[in-house]
Amino acid sequence: MRRPAVLFVLAAVAAALLVPATSASAAARPMTRHAGRVCSVASRGTAACSALVRLDDQGRPAATTGPSGYNPADIQSAYKLAGSSSGGRTVAIVDAYDDPTAEADLGVYRSRFGLPACTTANGCFRKVGQTGSTTSLPRTNAGWAQEISLDLDMVSAACPDCHILLVEASSASFANLGAAVNVAARQPGVVAISNSYGGSDSSASSAYDHPGIAVTASTGDSGYGVQSPASYPSVVAVGGTSLTKASTARGWSESAWSGAGSGCSTINAKPRWQTSVTQCAKKANADVSAVADPNTGVSVYDSTSYQGAKGWMVFGGTSASSPIIASVYALSGNTAGYPASYTWSHATGLFDATGGSNGSCTPALWCHAVAGWDGPTGLGTPNGTSAF
Repeated sequence: MRRPAVLFVLAAVAAALLVPATSASAAARPMTRHAGRVCSVASRGTAACSALVRLDDQGRPAATTGPSGYNPADIQSAYKLAGSSSGGRTVAIVDAYDDPTAEADLGVYRSRFGLPACTTANGCFRKVGQTGSTTSLPRTNAGWAQEISLDLDMVSAACPDCHILLVEASSASFANLGAAVNVAARQPGVVAISNSYGGSDSSASSAYDHPGIAVTASTGDSGYGVQSPASYPSVVAVGGTSLTKASTARGWSESAWSGAGSGCSTINAKPRWQTSVTQCAKKANADVSAVADPNTGVSVYDSTSYQGAKGWMVFGGTSASSPIIASVYALSGNTAGYPASYTWSHATGLFDATGGSNGSCTPALWCHAVAGWDGPTGLGTPNGTSAF
């Protein structure tokens, strides 16, 4: 299993090594069969991005001539965001390494779906390194470049009038990623910071503790098990769902995605607002969630070739859900103190995703979606901005 003949098809199995389960009875379920990681598995002291790309029958990234996943209209419809405005608030995206085509690819995506231009020239987009420099940028990494395109496109899909700050860490080490988060938090106008990556559960870092800013992080794509920085008390842990169209008043249905990370940290203290999770003495993942299943994935455009693929592709992973949730916080404008506290006290403003699981665990709600809070989907998914 550790030397797969077809790297992308079986990389999902290797991804299970990223985070250990937090219950003796846990058994993480495999991820989507026809999806593969775009980033290396995290080693000690580093993070892996949580982006999964849909594969073709030969196990290669399935690039197409046009978008074939969910588009901005779908995201806005599913989460009742159409017509909402951020007033130009800024969502920061923190990732590792440089995506040299980030701005150009963002332009292709937004133009394809009729979204207003977001460029350096018009002040909507800005890219900096982890020191804040616009010229001293890290080396290119094509896998992380696909992650960056996914993040930028999901901010655009959920919040077309948000400004976007991309902060590129010099490497995937937690030290460098944390430095990039601190740089993002110091930039004027930033109200949310999305971190679509993670490593094994570790002690909380002050770099992710910024009251007044919604700091979101992916819970991971390896099924039941806890990863950081999502496990930090100051961070909004974002899980994942399978999102499908339905003949209901909402028009959509959601259940827990089998790859979403979840569980109870063994290290980090319980936030004071997680009062209803009596089965976990420390930080429980997730807080909230959004679409992450590559089988119900989102359209992304990326022209930095990776594994021979570029152009339009379909992505999933909790790398999709984290920037969506960060963007909803930006739309709400309600980020005083620790924004997760407000969400936990206004959970009636969420869609409660029920059904599905991401593994076997004790207690069962850590890995099975149930009414109310559960591990894979948290409190639920956005129903407009009233819970944010």
